[in-house]
Amino acid sequence: MPQKQSSNAFTFAGTSLSVNRMGYGAMQLAGREGNKLVWGPPRDVDAAIAVLREVIASGVNHIDTSDFYGPHITNQIIRKALAPYPKSLVIVTKVGARRGDDGSWIPDTSREGLTSAIHDNLRNLGLDALDIVNLRLTFDIYKPSDGSIEEPLSVLAELQQKGLIRHIGLSNATPRQVDDARRIVPIVCVQNQYNLAHREDDAFVDALNQDGIAYVPFFPLGGFSPLQSEALSQAASRLKATPMQLALAWLLHRSPNVLVIPGTSSVEHLRENLKAAALQIPTEVLAELNAITSKEPTAPSSGH
Repeated sequence: MPQKQSSNAFTFAGTSLSVNRMGYGAMQLAGREGNKLVWGPPRDVDAAIAVLREVIASGVNHIDTSDFYGPHITNQIIRKALAPYPKSLVIVTKVGARRGDDGSWIPDTSREGLTSAIHDNLRNLGLDALDIVNLRLTFDIYKPSDGSIEEPLSVLAELQQKGLIRHIGLSNATPRQVDDARRIVPIVCVQNQYNLAHREDDAFVDALNQDGIAYVPFFPLGGFSPLQSEALSQAASRLKATPMQLALAWLLHRSPNVLVIPGTSSVEHLRENLKAAALQIPTEVLAELNAITSKEPTAPSSGH
């Protein structure tokens, strides 16, 4: 049964970890080198540090990251900006891929690859144990696709038993894979692509909520191809909000187990995003937003 949650906070089932539902995704803190996205250092490291410190000052206590952002760069910036970490901060990372020299994202769920990734995250974040590690599944890199996850998940379970990982989640996962995973180890969160335009997981969100498992949408604003919708823009204008603020607020209204992790490399944009947590959406506007996915095509997103 789901735990009783407040409208603004969520406690991961079976844990002592409680976070504000509006979090922060750190992917955009890495730089770009030609066609290599999320690669190398940002143009202004001090600006990236300022964003992270504003995250904490604003009361955000949930940061989503990965050591394949950069690679290594984003986690090193997080450590430089925030260590020693506030006791309330929950850092969630993911493993299951590595970066090629050409900037490519290479699936890697081998025992050696996962073990190395966990130690990379620990070293670059400066931690003795990782709060939550999501296993990124790559049977299809663009969408969830069924396949056995017993071997890689068993590796993470062993590392958890050694005290290197506190809790485990899944990313890019199907309902069947979550069911299979829960026979091996408790699953505290699922991180899939989901936003106003990508609603394939509607029933999945509700099912996870029944079991008290967090659902954490990646690309909540569309990712590399931002959400574009006339209906969204018009509704936001009526509420004196930006379209992106309304899209984030819709996610927070969607279900109490939804945690939102929008990313940005700008303090000003961060402050705009955080205002979405206080945005109230009238019933008739919710109905309009719920109809967007079937009424209006939106720009496609890249993988996460």
